[in-house]
Amino acid sequence: MRKIASILALSLIFIACKNEKSNEEAQVLAEADPVSYNSFGAEITSESTLSAAEALEKFNSLKPGDTLELKFTSKINSVCKMKGCWMILELPEEEDVRVTFKDYGFFVPKDSEDTNVIVEGKAFLNEMTVEDQKHYAKDEGRSKAEIAAITSPEITRAFIANGVLLKE
Repeated sequence: MRKIASILALSLIFIACKNEKSNEEAQVLAEADPVSYNSFGAEITSESTLSAAEALEKFNSLKPGDTLELKFTSKINSVCKMKGCWMILELPEEEDVRVTFKDYGFFVPKDSEDTNVIVEGKAFLNEMTVEDQKHYAKDEGRSKAEIAAITSPEITRAFIANGVLLKE
């Protein structure tokens, strides 16, 4: 009887240790399987990335003429429907930032709205002319009435991305 009890006890210990090891292996595998991204432009990493809220703080500290190297993550609100040559990223407090791509050297997919993205490049404030605002409004597919309502220049947040990581 003692032999049966000893064997049963050893079996329980062995099974408990095996389950603990399986949980550890699952955790290691989860950490080894990071989020996958499609890369556009210069090769960048997802490390040392600011949140959208932190990026908004950085933008709010800028004055016209200032530039700031920045890498942050956000969600794409809209993309150029003609070529994918710009995108508007969501920031907290119902704010946003228009992102263009360095030297017009790369584009993002036109159907990438509502996708999370990491951008790295230069942040600045831009006085957008009426002509540029109308051009972008046309690219967004806005109505002729909305385009006609644009009548004055506007200071906007702008960003020239060297590289983009688009979450798969």
